[in-house]
Amino acid sequence: MPRIALGLALMASLTLATLAGAAEEAGTHPKPPNIIFIMADDLGYGDLGSYGQKTIPTPNLDRLAAEGTRFTQVYAGSTVCAPSRCVLMTGYHSGHARIRGNDRVPLLPEDVTVAEALKAAGYQTALIGKWGLGEPESTGVPNKQGFDDFFGYLNQKHAHNYYPDHLWRQEERVEIPENVIGSDEGVAIERVTYSHDLFAEEALDWVAQHRDGPFFLYLALTIPHANNEGSRATGDGMEVPDYGSFAEKDWPNPLKGQAAMIARMDRDIGRLLASLDDLGIDDDTIIFFTSDNGPHREGGPEYSPDFFNSNGPLRGIKRDLYEGGIRVPMLVRWPGHVPAGKVSDQVWTFWDVPPTLAELAGSSAVAELPDDLDGISLVPTLLGPEAAGREQERHEFLYWEFHEGRASKQAARMGDWKGVRLAPDGPLELYDLANDLGETTDVSADHPKIVSAITHYLDTERTESEVWPLRYAEE
Repeated sequence: MPRIALGLALMASLTLATLAGAAEEAGTHPKPPNIIFIMADDLGYGDLGSYGQKTIPTPNLDRLAAEGTRFTQVYAGSTVCAPSRCVLMTGYHSGHARIRGNDRVPLLPEDVTVAEALKAAGYQTALIGKWGLGEPESTGVPNKQGFDDFFGYLNQKHAHNYYPDHLWRQEERVEIPENVIGSDEGVAIERVTYSHDLFAEEALDWVAQHRDGPFFLYLALTIPHANNEGSRATGDGMEVPDYGSFAEKDWPNPLKGQAAMIARMDRDIGRLLASLDDLGIDDDTIIFFTSDNGPHREGGPEYSPDFFNSNGPLRGIKRDLYEGGIRVPMLVRWPGHVPAGKVSDQVWTFWDVPPTLAELAGSSAVAELPDDLDGISLVPTLLGPEAAGREQERHEFLYWEFHEGRASKQAARMGDWKGVRLAPDGPLELYDLANDLGETTDVSADHPKIVSAITHYLDTERTESEVWPLRYAEE
């Protein structure tokens, strides 16, 4: 076993031993927790009531915040879909990850996902929703990357359409004949079956079937992403069966759709919480809720994330490396283990998820992880240093890169300092997040040593990629 993995395995054993002691004292049989990781799509930092949303009620997600810990400084793996999901699954940041953009590049057999690690610890694993890391018959499909069960979209563009004429179950295409696609592949002309509703039912059924656990459910919801093709065809890309309580609002339809989507998601998460309670496994289950990146501006010409203040106090949206593009909500709930009603400013990231979940699952899961991950385990933060047997390790730097647009963008965080470079050969913008969360004032001229340290990090941190080479402004 690699040295780093051995260290994590010992930590995992200590964590489980602490939990086992508590279980023995309570007269119960100790076992690792069921894990449900819920990820919304393009949900902004300010789209939940617990993060300041005033217009769209999110009572069930606010319940997660009240009964668990709400984190204020958690970062997505990237500012768009596929690379963010690759980072989440593999534990490498976007300068080291296999997939660094939305091109159709699959994971390879040698890539190790968190699902594979949890399977080694005896977990049943499922992905329901959106994948984006491997096309049909490729090496990257979920069933070749650690998931026992899969139902949903393989391709992120296909996932734009909430009324698809097919989805995928395992590696088989499942037809949905009642939905009819028009001449534009991404737009349905007969809309009957809403894919999100299928995912909600599938999640409830799968959890009930695997109640004996331990299980890992990655519930990768597509709400509230826009149907980009629909936005161009009709001006309204926020597809939803009905507007619910927002139907009578004097708002453009895309904004009603956004609100109704978030309300629908919140409703179904409430159904999942109720099911866990009915099945008697609520106390045995840790739930994570987050978003894959910041809010979009793709719902149509009448749509704007500013209407609901979707990015809250943050600058930027999806496709930006400013905070609004990469800082995301994160709620974690595990009754009796994760503190209730706590708000934490611990800084962590999607590349921390694999080592964190592996430690929760035990040493056999940790042993499956590569020894050079960029992530660290957040178990001491989630459960407390006493349960983890150590204090929380912290990142010295965080790194992102993004390759859409004229030139590649890079960003890094060092303590409370945030550096953004809009081209590898461009100047570094510097922001003091402790005093300027909205990144309004570039203070690079006042802190040359900090600029030098972050610039050196950006210049040396990444590995080369044939698919995603750095593109310079002068090219």
